[in-house]
Amino acid sequence: MEAGYRILDHPADLGVEARGNTLAETFEQAACGLVSVIIDLDSVRLVESRAVKIEAGDHQQLLVRWLNEVLYLYDGLKFVPRDFKIARVSSRLLEAQVRGEPFDRLRHTVRLDVKAITYHQLEIHRSGSGHWLQVFLDI
Repeated sequence: MEAGYRILDHPADLGVEARGNTLAETFEQAACGLVSVIIDLDSVRLVESRAVKIEAGDHQQLLVRWLNEVLYLYDGLKFVPRDFKIARVSSRLLEAQVRGEPFDRLRHTVRLDVKAITYHQLEIHRSGSGHWLQVFLDI
């Protein structure tokens, strides 16, 4: 399966559909999709790294917490993430390195404001060729 993501239209929200060969790769692509909704990824340099560790009760909760953490890096810490490497993911734990740079309003063009990650129509599937997920963003 070719890794990637695409943005999904929804009447009140915006969705991200992500796919990958592994669950980790699929979660990485979902994070790329989220950030691409907020900002132009091509404008972000990889100059700093942040460690992320998240615990949850299942894969769906883990995905929402992961994407909320990526959103917090941007909104709360003014750090624009662009590169995501998940070192470990299980049904209850995710450990990753996130690379990017501090927000610079002169270089970074903001596209949309994402308020939160939702559980609305959240899906995560495994097939013979990899993983697929869908998650909607409150904008």
